[in-house]
Amino acid sequence: MKKAIALGILSLTLATAASAQVKPEDQIKFRQAGYSFMSWNMGKIKANLEGEYNAQQVQAAATAIAGIAGSGMGALYGPGTEKDIGSLKTRVKPEFFQEMPNVGKLATDFNNAAANLAKVAATGDKAAVQKAFADTGSTCKACHDKYRME
Repeated sequence: MKKAIALGILSLTLATAASAQVKPEDQIKFRQAGYSFMSWNMGKIKANLEGEYNAQQVQAAATAIAGIAGSGMGALYGPGTEKDIGSLKTRVKPEFFQEMPNVGKLATDFNNAAANLAKVAATGDKAAVQKAFADTGSTCKACHDKYRME
């Protein structure tokens, strides 16, 4: 567990160094786009779990979520992205940037849950997907509850 947290913090640190190449306003736009796309795909999975189950559609959505989760989104939280820039609004709380060990743990938990969701979705087992989907949603909520302004 400590290894996973350390890896999460290291990933965020390396990603932050890479963010220096992207303007803060673009970092905010890109991360919002990534989260919007993941949300859309979570919605597709939810619709499949509540209605007619299409295993291929669920697998595609879960793969997209895992891909974005593991893409280095931490690079989009560089200096200057903790506040609104002009008309571009951000809902990240300032505490996010002050609590990197906890952020690293939450990011690692989310990445692991998203990867597991994709793995489980590949089996086509609806019940297993339902559990993995709930686990992934819980990791999203854990970060939102602590670091997202409503």
